[in-house]
Amino acid sequence: MIKKLIDRFLKPLDKILFNTSLILMIIGLVVLYSASGMDMIKTVGQAKNYLIAFILMWVLASVSPNKIQKLAFPIYFFSLALLIAVALFGEVSHGARRWLHIGSLHLQPSEFMKIAVPLTLASYFDQRGKDRYWFDFMVATLLLLVPVALVIKQPDLGTALLIASSGFYVILLAGLSWRVLLVLFFGALASMPLVWHILHDYQKQRILTLLDPAKDPLGTGYHTLQSMIALGSGGILGKGWLHGTQSHLDFLPEHSTDFIFAVFGEEFGLIGELVFLSLMLIMIVRGFFIATEGSSPFSRLIAGTLSMTLFTYTFVNMGMVSGILPVVGVPLPFLSYGGTSLVTLFISIGILMSVNYHRQLVKQ
Repeated sequence: MIKKLIDRFLKPLDKILFNTSLILMIIGLVVLYSASGMDMIKTVGQAKNYLIAFILMWVLASVSPNKIQKLAFPIYFFSLALLIAVALFGEVSHGARRWLHIGSLHLQPSEFMKIAVPLTLASYFDQRGKDRYWFDFMVATLLLLVPVALVIKQPDLGTALLIASSGFYVILLAGLSWRVLLVLFFGALASMPLVWHILHDYQKQRILTLLDPAKDPLGTGYHTLQSMIALGSGGILGKGWLHGTQSHLDFLPEHSTDFIFAVFGEEFGLIGELVFLSLMLIMIVRGFFIATEGSSPFSRLIAGTLSMTLFTYTFVNMGMVSGILPVVGVPLPFLSYGGTSLVTLFISIGILMSVNYHRQLVKQ
């Protein structure tokens, strides 16, 4: 009886995604315990976040993609309403208005848009059928630009770029012409001088710091230099768990959130980094495989987009920590401390599992 209940519980869960996620969850807790200075309260709190996120993953894996698609636009407009509420009533912290208090909840609505935008655009293109015209892409672009503009206004350029990338992936996979892509690419290059004047001073400084972090080693370049030192000092095998000096001596800022990969690299070395990258690659490749086997245009679009988005989050964070990208405040999947981003991540994995599980049911 117990075995049947366990089998029924595990049935919607894709074995590859589930096992890989479980390993990454364990790695995440181990690294966080060290990065937080052996803070058991913080580590247990993250374990609770994992539990909540895992339950949501299972729920979404059990729900058919058709039902998820029906919720796409309601979720989008609800998240949009939360973003507007942030602009009007949000909490101001470090010069940015990004958080919203609802009772005892402390939410960052921009995180929900990372899921709401690709869901909505995938649903929209599915409804438009196979013949998609320029007007369809214009409407999709408008649906994308509204939340992106609200997030930029907070200001939160990093999250805005991630939302924009997730929406762009849907538009690209929906059949955007390569000619249009070339026009957009050269248009973006031509608009860079204008964009530079629009950027906030701290955003300009981040770009300048990327080019030469040593120019201000105790100021704007401090984050990048310390993370690069941590990664380099780890060597091949690392200094060992709990023996990282950059984080434990408080040289490395944000060492349990945005820069936790630097802690991981210092303590587990190149070998540990390759293991982590291999696990992430397994998840991303599995996601693309699920996308190719999707039973509907919506399933294929959303699975492909979420896989590409997972790659983007990983690449941007690791690029930021290693000094090849500007510091934009992007958490690393599975490792960075935080509840909202973790929930968003596991919702994405749950949707991938849903596409795979219900595809198998359709074939049966």
